[in-house]
Amino acid sequence: MSAPADVVAIGCGPFNLGLAALASTVDDLDVVVLEARPELRWHSGMMFGDALLQVSFLADLVTLVDPTHPLSFLAYLRDADRLYPFYVRERFHPTRREYEDYLRWAASRLPVRFSHDVTSVRWAGDRFVVSGTGVSGAGFSVEARHLVLGVGTTPSVPTALTGLGDRLVHSSAYLHREVTADRVTVVGSGQSGAEIVLDLLRRNLDGGPAVTWLTRTPVFAPLDYTKLVLEMTTPSYVRHFHSLPQDRRDAVRAEHWRHYRAISAETLEELHDLLYRREWEHGLAPVELRPGVAVTSSSTSAESGEVVLTCAHRDTGRTFRHHTDLVVAATGYGQAPTPFLAPLEPLVRRDEQGRYVVALDHSIALDPSVTGRVFVANADLHSHGVAAPDLGIGAVRNATIVNAVTGREVYRLPKHTAYTSFGAPGDDGGRRDGRSGRDGRSGDDGD
Repeated sequence: MSAPADVVAIGCGPFNLGLAALASTVDDLDVVVLEARPELRWHSGMMFGDALLQVSFLADLVTLVDPTHPLSFLAYLRDADRLYPFYVRERFHPTRREYEDYLRWAASRLPVRFSHDVTSVRWAGDRFVVSGTGVSGAGFSVEARHLVLGVGTTPSVPTALTGLGDRLVHSSAYLHREVTADRVTVVGSGQSGAEIVLDLLRRNLDGGPAVTWLTRTPVFAPLDYTKLVLEMTTPSYVRHFHSLPQDRRDAVRAEHWRHYRAISAETLEELHDLLYRREWEHGLAPVELRPGVAVTSSSTSAESGEVVLTCAHRDTGRTFRHHTDLVVAATGYGQAPTPFLAPLEPLVRRDEQGRYVVALDHSIALDPSVTGRVFVANADLHSHGVAAPDLGIGAVRNATIVNAVTGREVYRLPKHTAYTSFGAPGDDGGRRDGRSGRDGRSGDDGD
């Protein structure tokens, strides 16, 4: 590029794609998205045909800040001539396949450079220089005034399960693996684990493998999707959470696991229905569900090749061994590594736990000599709370970034987002966001 881009966004997931979408209608804002993969793929290893998005279609790339945007989900439906089928369906939650198709539709209309693997980012005195390997192995270099990091997450496997080789598959790759084992054990009880167990139970009813489900949690817990709890995914709660000291944020966040690491009530009902159906069948391989169990170590037998899991029952303290042929680790994700930031690392300020220090506008703390800004997308769970990975906050986060890099209010941020007052009276971080106060005014200014 002959001139620096205003923003280079590294990674093409829903969040950075949403940033490019919002920027696409701003005449004086140039955003380029770089993606290492040759095409957009979204959780392909968990793309079950009947799986639904867990949020409303309103949590698309743009609607919650600009419902008239040409890259909204409704615009996609209109372009695909599916508005009426979607309307008659009367379900606000699209299927995951439909949502992925929507993302690809949007990406085809935006400045996304696929097959561009970023290998280095450095500060060159007045701009960032982003370098890497492009199409057919050719090198590339792009300059930018600001950066947005949206590299997403990477599968996380606990130490207790490492060393199992091809006897282990992470949930993210489940549908990429042909399951032929006679005994399958799923470890972990979030939504991904539950959907895999659901698939395995269906196979079991058709004469398929024995199924065991182990989880550390005391119960197979449902997601808390009650309305006032969902207000924790609103900008109002994000502002309150960010206003807390970091040690308090960490303590509060640990209490919120049922909001994003549990199982939808609909999935739990389907699981129970399948278990009930097994009552009328005979000769099926066994099924075992055990909550409150921690896997402490694992090994493979040299003679039989089977997997042996050493487990601890958390209520009784008893240990036992569990034998299986394949382990599916539904054990979540961690932040994807960013080795390309090594040249920039001396200029990055981190907290005591090595995490980014993230401002309310999602920019990270840098050395004062750096006049450009680096923003993060979905790397701010510790600073912005439970809403950080939620698709419903993506448009607001991106509008905040657009406003920050342009220095003006391009997008009006929502003010009335929750009925709950999260802070103490008079606390700026938790002022009323609703309209039920005695003075009848909204308490938040949307900053």
